[in-house]
Amino acid sequence: MTVTSLDAWLRILEQRHPSAIDMGLERIGVVARALGVTGFDAPVITVGGTNGKGSTVATLVALARAAGWRVASYTSPHLLRFNERVCLDGEMISDADMVAALDAVEAVRGEVSLTYFEHTTLAAFWWFRRQSPDLIVLEVGLGGRLDAVNLVDASVAVITSVDLDHQDWLGDTRELIAREKAGILRPGAPVVFGEREPLPVLTGQAAKLAAPQWIKGRDYDFTTDAGTWHWHATTADPAGGPAWRDLPLPGVSCENAAVALAALRALAGVSALCIGEDAVRAGLPLAAVPGRAQRLPGSPEVWLDVGHNPHGARFLWQQLPPARAGQRTHAVFAMLADK
Repeated sequence: MTVTSLDAWLRILEQRHPSAIDMGLERIGVVARALGVTGFDAPVITVGGTNGKGSTVATLVALARAAGWRVASYTSPHLLRFNERVCLDGEMISDADMVAALDAVEAVRGEVSLTYFEHTTLAAFWWFRRQSPDLIVLEVGLGGRLDAVNLVDASVAVITSVDLDHQDWLGDTRELIAREKAGILRPGAPVVFGEREPLPVLTGQAAKLAAPQWIKGRDYDFTTDAGTWHWHATTADPAGGPAWRDLPLPGVSCENAAVALAALRALAGVSALCIGEDAVRAGLPLAAVPGRAQRLPGSPEVWLDVGHNPHGARFLWQQLPPARAGQRTHAVFAMLADK
């Protein structure tokens, strides 16, 4: 089969598999082994959670680039163009390279039926292996345990938050959802929790796997002042627990930027990559996610946000500035029927 354009490939993938979501690693695992993409030479940070994943990934990429590392990132969904999902050093993959990667998956797929997400994830992995990155950052698409990105072992796992979302697939309680997200943990590999009180199912699974735990408020934390913020780690940090003060504000929430900093400090304990203060200061102002608590210039006051669940709505509310006297606020929502 010859497909000449990325748009044509995506139309095929949208219609090929009987369901848009078909969770499980058995089918995709067969193709991944044939393609040779079940692991990478570079360390991998896998980012899961209900909300905050995109902001955490954006911060990781910005900081890694400031440190001079070649960093590959895989995210979903995209906002404007599919190519946003597959990036090297913050630059989107070209249409031609993505078509070649999709062709490579098709060449070994055989009779295995893959979903849109599975086929494109394998294509991203194939392309990453040919770019020789220093670091790979993967965002979980749905859940964790059975998500396609979980084919690859994480050097450091991140779970930003756990709240109600995708209940039809993950369960209708935070505990059940957390159990699925805990599936990205690996024996002995550090895990960074973005919540100050992670659910016992998460910390318990980390303990079973002897995975070093970084818990916000216990192993790392941050504070904010007007126009600046401060981040510090405890002695759990293999580099001795730095205290970085008067940091420039990122273009994302400090809550999520703090998680990314902890993940990179945890990475120093399991790889040769160690983030320094100069890179932190240079990279933070470059961390931003279009459509995530994005304030448009001008009047009236307009904010854009991709939040699509109760936790995301609460987060956006916390980011909004106090209303001025006499000001009316209008909220406009658009979301899929399964929310």
